[in-house]
Amino acid sequence: MTGREPGLVIASTMTRPIRLLAALILSIIALPATAREIAFVHVNVVPMDRERVLRDQTVIVDGDRIVTVGDKLAVPRDATIIDGERRLWLSPGLTDMHVHSDTRDDLAVYLANGVTTIANMGDARASFVGQTSPAAANGAIPGPQVFNAFVIDGSPAFGHFTATTPAEARAVVGLAKTNGYRFIKVYNNLAPDVFTAVAVEARRQAMPVVGHGVTRVGIASQIDQGQLLVAHAEEFFYTFFSRPGAEQTDAAPPVSRIPDAVALVRSHGVAVGADLVTYGSIMRVIGHPERVAACLSAPNAGFVSPADRLAWARSGYVRKTADLRARYTFLQQMVKAMADADVELLAGTDAPTVPCVGAGFSLHDDLAELERAGLTRFQALSSATRNAGAFVARTLGEPRFGVIATGGRADLVLSRVNPLDQLDTLRHPLGVMAGGRWYDAGALATLLSDAKSAFANSRNVDGARP
Repeated sequence: MTGREPGLVIASTMTRPIRLLAALILSIIALPATAREIAFVHVNVVPMDRERVLRDQTVIVDGDRIVTVGDKLAVPRDATIIDGERRLWLSPGLTDMHVHSDTRDDLAVYLANGVTTIANMGDARASFVGQTSPAAANGAIPGPQVFNAFVIDGSPAFGHFTATTPAEARAVVGLAKTNGYRFIKVYNNLAPDVFTAVAVEARRQAMPVVGHGVTRVGIASQIDQGQLLVAHAEEFFYTFFSRPGAEQTDAAPPVSRIPDAVALVRSHGVAVGADLVTYGSIMRVIGHPERVAACLSAPNAGFVSPADRLAWARSGYVRKTADLRARYTFLQQMVKAMADADVELLAGTDAPTVPCVGAGFSLHDDLAELERAGLTRFQALSSATRNAGAFVARTLGEPRFGVIATGGRADLVLSRVNPLDQLDTLRHPLGVMAGGRWYDAGALATLLSDAKSAFANSRNVDGARP
């Protein structure tokens, strides 16, 4: 490996293998600058290509790629050894396919939570797209790989970039392409002819269309025109289960309509955002400022920027009155039905735009909510690993991630327990590899400590992102 990170902690066969002690803490020995290959030996592997485990395996990484996986493999002479002692578990790094985080400290918090890929779904600062994201990709700063989306809306009502004519729409798509965005995200208020222009130009520019249900178009028509991802499961409420633009109530649609939504996305191979934590958090904080206050005083609030904490405190949700429990139960049932029908569900959180949904930690909350909705642990974990990797590979042509397989991107999480037995084990990684760069438990703790200190010392509390 080249380009050593401060605090990167592993060992080389030229010294001695890492031995995991009773406390399961990795020893600290510096890696020689000339070494590139890393070998995980005697690890139990959860490959996530299908529901299975492979016991006592060797996984060899060279640069940012997994070069081989198997038992009784010869380890390259100068490789760095990470020894799982036949009792630790190696699974793919996690993906959050719907975030709005855009600071380097946010990226560090994601990485410390085992999140090795994120999709920023809009409104990231230009410097984040042009500078911070590439810096994370090449290892100049610690963080996950980032795929950025450019948001297009039909009015400035939600504060997004606006296009009101087909010509403007085509120009905006071209501008997004020039500036390094990978997805085009459509928003609520686009006119039908403008949406069509976006879809056609995005296809010509090889930029996948993702996003919301557009009120004057409807999800079914959007999918027919090539939208590849419905960003939130709840979008079906607004432009599929009810007439687009119809007044929304607290009542849930009939459960008998769920198969219609499943059939629509299955027939077109469309992915759906499985972000139950987003709608669940909205449900819990609507009309309850005391619940937001409790989140702001919780220990994990220290890993949220002052500007985002202030936005949570001022959130309009606490001034609304609604009872979303029936609709949330409906979403649980719909997401479970989609999982059982092999719809490509993608875990997402909307962090940090929704009160109580912070970077990194909330992805684990989403996996827990998916499990409570009835998804198996394999189904839930697939939404944050294999499904996300397959979607990005198919739509963007990127190297495959989200599985442990030869040729795949070296994004890995080392844990004490098989995550297919206990998803919560991923909340406490013993180590994380992102693009071939290894961070042991001590390095991860330092990332969190540094991010917390940076946020605590920030004076930027006037609403601008630090």
